[in-house]
Order: sequence, then structure tokens, then C-alpha cells
Amino acid sequence: MSTSSAAPPHGTGRTAQWVRADRDRLIHPNLPSGRTDRTVMVEGHGCYVRDSSGRQYLDATAVLGMMQVGHGRDEIVAAAAAQMGTLECFHLWESMSNDKAIELAVRLTDLAPDGLDRAFFTSGGAEGNEIALRMARFFHYRGGEPERTWILSRKTAYHGIAYGAGSVSGLPVYHEGFGPQLPHVHHLTAPDPYQTAAYDGEDVTEFCLRELRETIERIGPERIAAMIGEPVMSVGGAVIPPPDYWPRVAELLRSHGILLIFDEVVTAYGRTGHWFAAEHFGVRPDLLVTAKGITSGYVPHGAVLVTEDVAAAVTAATGFPIGFTYTGHPTACAVALANLDLIEGEKLLDNATTTGGYLAERLSALLDLPVVGDVRQLGLMLGIELVADKAARTQLPTGTTPVAQALREEAGIILRGNPRSLLINPPLVMDRSTADELADGLHSVLARVEPDGRVRP
Repeated sequence: MSTSSAAPPHGTGRTAQWVRADRDRLIHPNLPSGRTDRTVMVEGHGCYVRDSSGRQYLDATAVLGMMQVGHGRDEIVAAAAAQMGTLECFHLWESMSNDKAIELAVRLTDLAPDGLDRAFFTSGGAEGNEIALRMARFFHYRGGEPERTWILSRKTAYHGIAYGAGSVSGLPVYHEGFGPQLPHVHHLTAPDPYQTAAYDGEDVTEFCLRELRETIERIGPERIAAMIGEPVMSVGGAVIPPPDYWPRVAELLRSHGILLIFDEVVTAYGRTGHWFAAEHFGVRPDLLVTAKGITSGYVPHGAVLVTEDVAAAVTAATGFPIGFTYTGHPTACAVALANLDLIEGEKLLDNATTTGGYLAERLSALLDLPVVGDVRQLGLMLGIELVADKAARTQLPTGTTPVAQALREEAGIILRGNPRSLLINPPLVMDRSTADELADGLHSVLARVEPDGRVRP
């Protein structure tokens, strides 16, 4: 056991000791062992967080796209405390239930697109996608078609890092070195209107639909259980498909009895200006996976919304045999209900549309910079494509990590990047003043980015 001194109590400001304790004890995702720098967060309010040295940052990621109502909301703290003082925890096994789980199931299915009338609770997005994959296969098994096991997904998709969810994710980093993945998974080309070269001059939707039809014919429709997809690809770069993509995909899948799973872990609960992005595209999936914004991240929680047909099949006979310890956790459900009250009462869906539109207008000026190839926006979900060459649309050789680091260190802006894009998902409580601060900070750094990815002093 390490003999290093323990970390100090919250709020003492002894930053060096916090950092040393973090390095000694914590394993961070995506952090190489040689890195010794740390930014230790200790406080949050609204769109801002503060680190242990007292520096304030604009949280332009909403903590990985989930902090819809902003940091430090007393209403949610009160809801959690009240529930913990009444019934902090119970399960939903067999015939056992609890009032908050029932109340939340009714609330969510009332908000959901018509036909998604049943809810299954999880603790997060990856769990939700695991459940959706299981339900899809089990639905066909219970329907007398056990050979329907194939799952269609898309390249550059992200659906979480559990084994099933990671297998349908289309990013190699989640596959390499982890041994065999879930069998019977096929990744299709994602619809990305900016990357025109990927479609050989063909219309994006026509290319993707032709590929989908050919894939269904090659595998055999009688062997395919479902297709899973994010309505708008988040980690992939806030990629917004053409308007006709999802309606035509849904129609083709339905004609072959293939279920459609929407992964709305990021896009639900107002992120796109709608309760669910399915509404924006005019599509009703068979299963819809949510998490993150359901509680604004105050406690882990998630929900899979399904049609009555799917629910009836998977709960028939001996019932659906899969459940988690925390399924329908009363405190998580109480927090979710308080969070939904805030989203609805403060009209945050409308704010996502108006403030998101204003922010996109401000960020459009970035297109004059040599390294900015595209700015994408739907609600308060935005992406900035960074390029080494605008004509060729090639990504920066260093990726976006040095730019994101410069934004944090020099402008006090926290956001995420993938190799191609900066991802912006601020809290839905963002106002115009904060949007201006974000836009100004982005311009101050991006104006100094060279085509080789370096940020000039």
C-alpha cells in the first residue's frame, strides 16, 4: 500500500497535495502513465467550474454532454436529500417496485415520441445500449426467429465501452487489444455531409442507403436483429445527417422487420432543442436509449424507452431475465424528476434553440480562419471542424488535442475534441453573454492555430 499522505479536505486549496494524491491513487481514462499534470475540480455553478487553485473555467462540454440544467442547482440537491430521507434505495426485481420509478416511467413515456410506451431503467448510457442490444435479439428469439442476431452500426459511432456497446461502437481504439468483440456486428458508412470525398461524388443519403440495402441483402434480412445509431453523432464530431437520411433508413429497416435503436444518450432531454432528437428527424425508433441529461449528471441514471410490441415480447413467459442492482433506484428517479421539472419550467428546450442559433451565428465568423473548415449546430450541440487544408478537407496532423489544451489553459474554456473536430455541448442554461464569452475565447485561440496544428504564442 502507498504510504503517501492523504489528499486534503475539500476546499483547502492545497493544490500540490491534491495533484500528488491523484497521481498516486487514480486511474484516469485516456491518460498516459507519464503525464503528471492535473486539473482538480472542486466547485461548480451554472456554466462554470472552479479548480483547486481557484481558477474558473467555462464548461463548454456540460461535463461530457450531460449537465443540462447547470452546476450547483439547489432544487436537485433538495430532491435527492428528501428522497434519501424517505426511501433512499430499493430494487425492481420481479413484482417489487417503488413510487419514484413508476412516476418517472410515466413522465418519460408521456414525453417520448408516440409509441414508446414502456421504460427500462439503467445506470448509464453504455448499460442502456447493452440492454437495447439484448432486447433486440431477445425480441426476435421470442418471436420465433432466433437466427436474427446481427447488429448493424456505423463507422465512427460511439455507443459506450461495455463489451456489447463497445463492439457496436465504430472506433478502433475500443477494439484493439481487448480480444474478440461481440460477434455478428457490421459497421456501415456514417452520413457526414462535410466529408464529401467519402461518397465518391454520390449524394450522401443515396450512398448510405445503397450500402445499407446491399448489406441487408448480403447478410440476409432474416439474420439481422437491429440497427443502432446516434441521431446526431456526438463523439464522431457533432455530425448532423441529411434530413432524409433517418426517415429513409427507418422505412427500409421496417420493410425487413429489422428493429431501429436510437442512441440518444447525448441528444435527449433538450440538447437538440427537442426532448428527443427523434422528433427533429420525424422518426419513431423501436428502442430509444437515454442517460446523461436525464439527471443532468447529478447522479448516474438512464432509461431505455421501447414500443409496446418490443416490451410485450421480451417480458412474455418468464419475463425479461436481465436487470441491474440499481435499476429504478428511487433517489436517481427523484433527481431525474426534479431535473425534468427544471428543463420544462425554465423552457430550456427553447433556450437550446435560440442560444444555440445565436452561438452558431457568432461561430460562423470562424469560417474565415484558415484552419476552420465547418461549423455545425443543432440546438446546443455544435462541432467545429479543424483542417490543415480547406480545399482537401484534411484534418490537422496533430488532431485537436493541442488546440483543446490551449483553450483550457489560455482562455479558460473546457471542451472536448476528436481527431477532426472540437465538440461543444454547453449547459442548456447558457445565455447570450456566456455564448459571447465562448465565441470570443474560441476566436482568440483558433486565430493562432497553424495548419500543422501548432498554436502560436
